[in-house]
Amino acid sequence: MDWRDRPRCDEVPAWRALAQHFQQRFSGTEAFDLRRAFNADAGRAEHFSLEAAGVYADLSKNLIDAEALTLLTGLARECGVEAHRDAMFSGAPINVSEQRAVTHVHWRMPGSAAPAADTGTDAAACLVTNAARARAEMLDFAESVRADPHISDVVNIGIGGSDLGPRLVVEALRASGHVDGPRLHFVANMDGHELAGLLPQLKPRSTLFIVASKSFGTAETVQNATSARDWFKAQGGQDIARHFVALSTNQAAAEAFGAGRCLGFDDGVGGRFSLWSSIGLSIAIAIGRAGFENLLAGAHAMDRHFADTPLERNLPVQLALLDLWYRNLHGLASRCVAPYHHGLRTLPAYLQQLEMESNGKRVDLRGRTLPFASAAVTWGQAGSNGQHAFFQQLHQGTDVVPVEFVLVRQAAHALPGHHAQLLAKALAQARALMLGQTGDVPARHFPGNRPSTILLLHDLSPHSLGTLLAMYEHRTFTLGSLWGLNSFDQWGVELGKRFAHDLIARLDHGDVAGLDASTAALITRLRQT
Repeated sequence: MDWRDRPRCDEVPAWRALAQHFQQRFSGTEAFDLRRAFNADAGRAEHFSLEAAGVYADLSKNLIDAEALTLLTGLARECGVEAHRDAMFSGAPINVSEQRAVTHVHWRMPGSAAPAADTGTDAAACLVTNAARARAEMLDFAESVRADPHISDVVNIGIGGSDLGPRLVVEALRASGHVDGPRLHFVANMDGHELAGLLPQLKPRSTLFIVASKSFGTAETVQNATSARDWFKAQGGQDIARHFVALSTNQAAAEAFGAGRCLGFDDGVGGRFSLWSSIGLSIAIAIGRAGFENLLAGAHAMDRHFADTPLERNLPVQLALLDLWYRNLHGLASRCVAPYHHGLRTLPAYLQQLEMESNGKRVDLRGRTLPFASAAVTWGQAGSNGQHAFFQQLHQGTDVVPVEFVLVRQAAHALPGHHAQLLAKALAQARALMLGQTGDVPARHFPGNRPSTILLLHDLSPHSLGTLLAMYEHRTFTLGSLWGLNSFDQWGVELGKRFAHDLIARLDHGDVAGLDASTAALITRLRQT
């Protein structure tokens, strides 16, 4: 099947068979019940578990049976997911709205490696070679910063994919003891309170500012970078070019700003997939060349699994199919992500951009309005904090929300008692969601039969973290492929930017002509002294 001629999930025979199976097995008074399923199948935990590149996934506590998984896997095959996947690895322009290849996977291939899918195309080989060259330049610079005794602080200024990915990786690996470079800080918000709160902690002569923006035109990043540069000069800083480095595809704009170096990457690297590219400079400074290469190696291991493993045992594919099952058959509107590791506390925010910006769309590649729901709302918080915030609703609320627990077997600290209790709490929550409880009064009744997934890592290292994040990327791609979407554009963020450009001037001069009454009244109120 040619990847360009793939049918949408609702256009293949498996879709109708899947809907029929759902009606027969998962609706009505005798609907599927997890407790009965475990009682009927002593091997359910084994039968519904997968392991890929060091990520163990227990799917057994989900509202699904073997027949549904078979039908879902057949659906993926009929939709041409394999051809679409292979086209991505081969360097084909699968980002059709922008007429680009999708190249983040090529940035994590070893320089001498063949494409993860054995297509043998010259395009893929060229992408790998170019990425390896740019990566070497970035890593050389990172090592020079790490070795510079005059640099004590590094500030990454970016937003969206230029912030969330690097911030998550640095926080995660700092918590697990892998960060040993200069102090790393992240600034993203247009709200000046974030930058203003950081600047008093810095000294101009010992600070390096990284300005990360693919276009070098992102309003938040340019404003924060400009304010940082103004502060640098006002504090007597010398040699702006030495203390400001740009990560961008727009070298001319970076040079005009005054950055002394611009580390580039190709247009095929999308923002939310960019931490593997030069955008990952802050990561490389934090964990060094060897650590960054291990991060890439972990991601590449998941790439190989995704490219080479049959759909039936392909972890990103099976997770995407489970997402489709819940969204389009069960009609569930959200998914909770609960990482039980302090280092992964920003994982839900990272996944919000990855999943909702990629697949939060209402029309397919052909411009047709979708007849089904697309991306669920992704949300969550680190465990066990979330247990004392929203787990009440997960257990007893009126909406069923699948919960994804992310666990790490080995702790990086030596405090006695903590980690065993943390893991026990996560396992207990998953068990309680499934089993429920018959209460002596209605308020103490837990309905149970509420789904969850356990994702387990052995430890939190650069390699294992790379594997986990690549798994989420491929899961997102697969789900978009099934829905007939382009997961690599984001036109939905543009309209608000355009309106903001107009309103900035109106806030200054007070002209509200032509605005809706609400916005006009708010501008008038905001201008009052």
